[in-house]
Amino acid sequence: MPKIPRRHAGLLLAFFTSLLMSCLMSLVVTVRHVGFVADVWPLWFEAFPVAFVVAFPTVLVVLPLARRLVEQVTE
Repeated sequence: MPKIPRRHAGLLLAFFTSLLMSCLMSLVVTVRHVGFVADVWPLWFEAFPVAFVVAFPTVLVVLPLARRLVEQVTE
């Protein structure tokens, strides 16, 4: 399987971070809102794309800020 060039690592990090985080958070919020009911999975599948559309650009903006904050508080 061909690999993606390393120069895209930052974008891939943002993509996978936002994908996993929005997946988990949309599931938690959906279950918290409706409980573990029979139709929780279809509701989650509706919520997840919306969460990802918000999460991906947010991570692109926030990740550089987070890196700077970590640089300031570490030696």
